[in-house]
Amino acid sequence: VGGSADVYVEPALEADLAAVLRFCTERGLPFFILGRGSNLLVRDGGFRGIAVSLAHPNFSRIEISGERVRCGAGARLKDVAAAAKRQGLSGLEFLGGIPGSIGGALRMNAGAMNRATFDAVESVHLMDYAGNLRELRRDELEVEYRSCSTLKTRVALGAVFRTKPDSQESIAQRMIAFGQRRWASQPAAPSAGCMFKNPTTVTAGKLIDELGLKGARMGGARVAHEHANFIINDGTATARDILGLIELIRQRARAGRGIELQTE
Repeated sequence: VGGSADVYVEPALEADLAAVLRFCTERGLPFFILGRGSNLLVRDGGFRGIAVSLAHPNFSRIEISGERVRCGAGARLKDVAAAAKRQGLSGLEFLGGIPGSIGGALRMNAGAMNRATFDAVESVHLMDYAGNLRELRRDELEVEYRSCSTLKTRVALGAVFRTKPDSQESIAQRMIAFGQRRWASQPAAPSAGCMFKNPTTVTAGKLIDELGLKGARMGGARVAHEHANFIINDGTATARDILGLIELIRQRARAGRGIELQTE
């Protein structure tokens, strides 16, 4: 769903990215750092500005040294998990089923299977909007549930992950088990992943289910029967349909349970 950006930029080098960020900052041009788009809802009108993607191979490298895995922001999470498995390194299995990139996972502290990205992060390589580079340790970053506040005003270029040695067989078995759990409980239809953050008292999916909203529809958008925290697209949905369904769910949660749902 959604419309186009005015400009799409895919820098090949850190110097290119720095030039783009300085160009936008000096001229007051809006820009957006795009991951793989798996947790992104693009509005029907598109984005009136510059979309920057770190999909170039130079930002997607995965390097392993001992028990540490260094990977670029553009690396796919499943590729990082697979590379660690091949080297007999555990702790990143949960990343394998998340359809995103390292940069996006860092920005939103993505998680699955009771683990979150920053549970395994040792340090992050980043750039500020003036083009300056820094390497920050995990304890120097502001991290919370489904967010890294530090990266609201900086761009993650990559990260170093801590792992532990284990047999390839054990790691593979966990990855298979995680995959089976995911596909047994989540819809295969197109979606933007889990829509709402879990409140403190109940999971978002359980809450939406208890409100009787499974199957609720607006245009081509529908609350999934398999997992109520997913809004799926039947092939005809617009961003307006999805946003309308989001607002309906939030209103019902507020009125019925006094809970203010926040999107991921």
